[in-house]
Amino acid sequence: MSEHEEQTGGLSIQEILDYLPHRYPFLLIDRVESYRLGETLTAIKNVTVNEPCFTGHFPGRPIFPGVLILEAMAQATGVLAFLTTGHKADDKSLYLFVGVDDARFRKPVTPGDQLRIVVEILNHKRGIWKFQARAEVDGEIVCSAHLMSAQRPA
Repeated sequence: MSEHEEQTGGLSIQEILDYLPHRYPFLLIDRVESYRLGETLTAIKNVTVNEPCFTGHFPGRPIFPGVLILEAMAQATGVLAFLTTGHKADDKSLYLFVGVDDARFRKPVTPGDQLRIVVEILNHKRGIWKFQARAEVDGEIVCSAHLMSAQRPA
């Protein structure tokens, strides 16, 4: 496989667990649809009424918190970084979410929505990664941001 060959099969939830140290209730990526090593990744987060956050945000009118949308996008960047470097979470390495710039929330996300998360590597050097990220519902952008992560030993 060449470095920039697209993977159309993506990753199942079982495979995602190899790349992210997160577990319920904080694992926010359900599936990776596709990725291109060193470039981009598209992931899915199914938002259900059973999410723990909906008991308090907001009773009677559940809205998926923006900070969790950002976290889902950050988790997608972690998977892309791990895939690109050929490592997994159990290789004693982590990608820590260290920065967010230009975050914009355009539309509320509610139970039943499916977030389609697209992340693109803008730059990486000396363990610092910069990404452009967006989350869409039904083809409409609901959130966009520039994210940074730092590779650190676990």
